[in-house]
Amino acid sequence: MTEQAAAPEDAIPGKPTSASRTTLSHIMTAGDANLLGTVHGGVIMKLVDDVAGAVAGRHSGGPAVTASMDEMVFLEPVHVGDLVHVKAQCNWTGRSSMEIGVRVLAERWNESSPATQVGSAYLVFAAVDADGKPRTVPAVIPETERDKRRYQEAQIRRTHRLARRRAIKELRAKRIAEGIGD
Repeated sequence: MTEQAAAPEDAIPGKPTSASRTTLSHIMTAGDANLLGTVHGGVIMKLVDDVAGAVAGRHSGGPAVTASMDEMVFLEPVHVGDLVHVKAQCNWTGRSSMEIGVRVLAERWNESSPATQVGSAYLVFAAVDADGKPRTVPAVIPETERDKRRYQEAQIRRTHRLARRRAIKELRAKRIAEGIGD
């Protein structure tokens, strides 16, 4: 018989992936267009950040701020008149941070053809309290095989983010020690 450590009394219960999964839909208009006549990438990025922020807030049960955006990929152009669906979910959680995965789909507003994936991104959000200090978030509980895969991939991305940050910090310290400033 094995003993499990008792959870602290103030431990936050985990939440399933589906609890905070969110979709934001928006029709693209001429005001969203860039000089090429397609939708400006920054407009799509704002929608991505908006939906990811909603997921992070829902999952953490309060305010959360964008800490980083990884791998924003634009696969196809989005056109004026497209109905864009931005779908997001919490893929992974740490103590106070969450990785939110986002898929961007587009379809013509006046056609019944299936939506096409036009982009994707991964964002890291930090849950904060009223003073802007980090606060603990509930663990995410993957429900499906797809959720489990996304959780594992998020752990790999986190490891790479931390390694990259550490390598850059070490390089900068070395350059300063050698008298080479920025």
